[in-house]
Amino acid sequence: MTRNNGSNEEPRVWARRDRTIAPPNQAFSRAMRKAPTEAEQKLWWHLRHRLAVSETHFRRQVRLGRYIVDFASHGAKLVIEIDGSQHAEQAAADAERTRFLEAQGYRIVRFWNNEVLTNIEGVLETIQQALTTTPTPYPSPQGGGERQRSA
Repeated sequence: MTRNNGSNEEPRVWARRDRTIAPPNQAFSRAMRKAPTEAEQKLWWHLRHRLAVSETHFRRQVRLGRYIVDFASHGAKLVIEIDGSQHAEQAAADAERTRFLEAQGYRIVRFWNNEVLTNIEGVLETIQQALTTTPTPYPSPQGGGERQRSA
């Protein structure tokens, strides 16, 4: 079906796209949502039922660019990552991912799996602090800290 709106315009591009073909990382993120790790499952429950910060809405296994993050609050621009032992070997890839996410305006909070499983209260406290504090921009808009010219 083509809409003309009274002119001979081409139909919109999005209307012609085959919606049965999903991006590859979309299928992967769906699969990851269906099979969360024990730490992800535990944190997800606590984010939904115990986090005492209003107006936060977390999503899990969220696609941001070419990356999939464990949890994200778009309104708060906060990403929570739960890292397993494999992240110790891929520090360079994680640094690139962090640079991309920060360039998109997100702050990243990382926890190890065992930290979530054994210290959920501390994890929630750290997340709550990240949600309720405003990051200081760099450089500071007030200035200061610059070297003074000598006369």
